[in-house]
This record gives sequence, C-alpha cells and structure tokens, in this order.
Amino acid sequence: MGQTQTVLLSLLLGPALVLVQDRRVHCFVRIKVRHNNLVRLIGYCDEGEHLALIYEFVGNGNLQDHLSGMFGTVLSWERRLKIIIGVAEGLAYLHRDLRVLHRYVKPTNILLDESFEAKLADFGMSRSFPTDPNTQASNKIYVKPGREPYVDSEYFSSNRLTEASDIYSFGIVLLEMITNQPVVDVKRESPHIAMWFNLEVAKGDALEVVDSRLNGDFEPNSVRKTMEIARACASRSVPSMSQVVVELNECLTLEMARAR
Repeated sequence: MGQTQTVLLSLLLGPALVLVQDRRVHCFVRIKVRHNNLVRLIGYCDEGEHLALIYEFVGNGNLQDHLSGMFGTVLSWERRLKIIIGVAEGLAYLHRDLRVLHRYVKPTNILLDESFEAKLADFGMSRSFPTDPNTQASNKIYVKPGREPYVDSEYFSSNRLTEASDIYSFGIVLLEMITNQPVVDVKRESPHIAMWFNLEVAKGDALEVVDSRLNGDFEPNSVRKTMEIARACASRSVPSMSQVVVELNECLTLEMARAR
C-alpha cells in the first residue's frame, strides 16, 4: 500500500473566490513555493464556483494557542525568538524572492510543527507587489477601520497594501510575543498594543512589560533589542524583512550566549 499523508483542506466559497483572480495560475505558482517557514500548498481542486486548496497539515497549534497557555506550557524567550525568526525568514522570502505580500500576518496564521518551527499559513491568498498603478485592486483587503488591528492604519487612507504593511503586522505580532498582551484591550489607557507599549516604556524600565510568566529568565539586552525592532516595524521605519532577520538573529545570539 502507498503511504498516506494528513493534509488540511480549505474550501473557498462565494465572496472568497472574488479575491482569487486567475486562480488556476495563482495556485500553480504557490505549489512551486518551497520554504521551511511557509505552509506548503500541495494542490487544489477547481470546480467552477468551488475552489478547494490542499495544504500540508501542521499539527502543533498556532502561535496564539501557545502564547495563551492553551497547552499548559510557557514558551521560553529563546524559543520565542526562534519562532519569530522563522516568521521573519518566511516573509523575507515572500518579499525578496517572490515579490509577494502576505497580507494576513497574525498569530493565528503562524503555525508550529512538532519542533516548534514556524510556518506561515494563509499566504495562498497573497498578492504580488503592485507594479502598475492600475492593479491596485489586487492589493486590497476587505476590512473596516478598527476591525483588523494587525492592518496598518495607513491602508485605510491609501486603500493599498505594500511591503511596509506586512512589516507593520509583523511588528504587532512581535509586540504580542514580547508582552503576551492582547492587541486590543479597551480597558487600557491606550487600547491598541502599539500605542500602549510606547506609553508603558516611556514610564520607566521597558522590561516591566515583558510577559511576566517568563519570570525574568532572559538576557535583558536581547529583549531590549527585540523591543526596538518591534517598535521600528510598527512605526514603519524598517526598510525590509531581510534586515529584520539579521537583527533578530543578533538578539538570539545574545540570548544563547547567556545560556552557555
């Protein structure tokens, strides 16, 4: 008998299909993508009004699950860095090698395998960088202001996603990973995590906002540098995800040197 493989089936219906232009070509290109930090699209089934995407199955939950404590464990600082570096490398590959925007970077779209290697999901709905001003529609997403806290607020004035949009979303995820705070909390002085984080850091020691469950078990300079990267991403002052990968690896080096 042949080997069996567990897969994930994603069925797109109705309005979702509107987002998939030239979907046969689109899916064919995605099947060609090979990167350790991207969920692999194995195939698709196209039957007119119905489109099913077949992905590899990643069975260790998502980053949101692990940050929330759903599995009863706390991710160490070193493990968090390795996970987020994987996300950054996946995004850098999409941006640099494929000229593609992810558009939906958030913890629930960051899947983890049994070795806690990060794999970006939902990039099957990604879009190529705009190269023609007449193709802006392909770089739109359909959300209302305030309804999607991972989307750069500048999108709602330009109505156009860019590489900086993915970088902003990544920065918000990075802030979540550092603090284990919700992206939006109406009980806070400033509900959105980016503004709240800046206010808290301005009050005193930045390390006070680190996830308390870590109990200070981290290299302080590694955390501080990671915070600087997160703030830079969320303030749209980072040139590329490739640069983010380099700087996050420096943070990991600091943390791993402590453990020796």
